[in-house]
Amino acid sequence: MQNGQRPGFLAYGFLTAVILGSVFPLYWSFLIGSGDATTITRQDIVWWPGGNFLDNAAAVLTDGSVNFWRAVGNSILVSTVVAAAVVLFSTLAGFAFAKLRFRGRNGLLIFVIATMAVPTQLGVVPLFIAMSELQLAGTLSAVILPAIVSAFGVFWMTQYLSQALPYELIEAARVDGASMIRTFWSVALPAARPAAAMLALFVFIATWTNFFWPFIVLDRQDPTLPVALSLLQSNYFVDYSVVMAGVILSTIPLLILFAVAGRQLVSGIMQGAVKG
Repeated sequence: MQNGQRPGFLAYGFLTAVILGSVFPLYWSFLIGSGDATTITRQDIVWWPGGNFLDNAAAVLTDGSVNFWRAVGNSILVSTVVAAAVVLFSTLAGFAFAKLRFRGRNGLLIFVIATMAVPTQLGVVPLFIAMSELQLAGTLSAVILPAIVSAFGVFWMTQYLSQALPYELIEAARVDGASMIRTFWSVALPAARPAAAMLALFVFIATWTNFFWPFIVLDRQDPTLPVALSLLQSNYFVDYSVVMAGVILSTIPLLILFAVAGRQLVSGIMQGAVKG
């Protein structure tokens, strides 16, 4: 596309299709969640929401087996701690891989990236044994500790810092007598802020929606939100309108997060594009 040329009809049409495809699952969940137990089985589906969403949401909030508010608190705690830890350790590792010279740097970076190709399911059994041996099974620490470092986060920050942080700034800080840790804290970390904000957002969302490992390692009395919502389907009869209302309730905090952090997200994407 040439400078100053406006996007054409095809570009807007494609973006509209992407937006509609992204919003439809959320609208479908709200549609079912605002109906009753028979809504999902009807042949002639009405595409206008019903009037039962508040009643279904109240059923989720007051269900003793779900313990919704405790699950929300656990999810906020786990997601916040994991996002902060991943950003810190990924930025440290990214700074080392991008700007420091040491033997085996390239090979170690390739090894870290290669671990992303290993399915998570392969490590579940030994990880569960390790958590049991450490007497952490059934606690939130068993969800937090395995997730505090991310291979994707290391790769993300390495790529960003290699372009966004000039060697001259590091050399100037070292000449002024700053230690390597002080150089990281005062020079590298501010330069990495846009990418770090995006990484924190991605990790927070991924941790918030993570179901597989928490479902295995946590007790049902102290779950995260996705595990708690799965208890709505543990009865002989499953009311999917209540289940979908719970899904919408669990999505609301993420929508609020996107609304608050959206400007920083767009800013990070644009700065990364310009610096790249």
